[in-house]
Amino acid sequence: MFAADRDLLIYEPHLFRDLAWAGQTLASGEATLVGSTMEISTDPSLEERGIGPGHVVMIDQIAYEILERIGSSEVIASLLRVATGDPVIPPPKMTARPAYISTFAPQIALAHRHVLRLLGIDPDDPAAGGATASQVTNPRDLMRLEALGALHLIYAAAAAAHGDEGPFAQRAAMYQRRFADERGRAMALLDLDHDGVADAVRRPAVAYLTRG
Repeated sequence: MFAADRDLLIYEPHLFRDLAWAGQTLASGEATLVGSTMEISTDPSLEERGIGPGHVVMIDQIAYEILERIGSSEVIASLLRVATGDPVIPPPKMTARPAYISTFAPQIALAHRHVLRLLGIDPDDPAAGGATASQVTNPRDLMRLEALGALHLIYAAAAAAHGDEGPFAQRAAMYQRRFADERGRAMALLDLDHDGVADAVRRPAVAYLTRG
């Protein structure tokens, strides 16, 4: 996928605090910071849950991005950075603080499939479109489009439980508009002959993201 949970924080800093119920809770327990390492005691373990880079851990209503899992219950975590290659911004010291890790991976996956189809890539039959997602050489440039699509799906699902005229519905509509705007700007660079150099450009086709 082009986007991860941490990328959604760029647009919605309180998403994992206010709408965790609309996602999936992967783990909950207690977090302790030991040096630069955060130990999160959960059962099952972080390793068993497949938690790693790109996930988000909530502690005292503050979201931290997970950069790396270095053991079954230990991670390197950071306050949200501007870019994924930036240095770690260490969390404050903490001992046995309640923590939970939730994810919106299902919504991101749906948005990812939609973006691929807009690019003429069939996620179920890559040969049909003459290209695969692995041939996209600028995946981070498509992160914004995918994240906006996922946020539309998240808020549209939340709106279904709170009314079509409420704030969740308004945010869903806003993210649908932003997705459409970003679709007009985004482009994918493709390495079709597998030589490590992009040799084709594709822009998302005109279509609208809808709940499916």
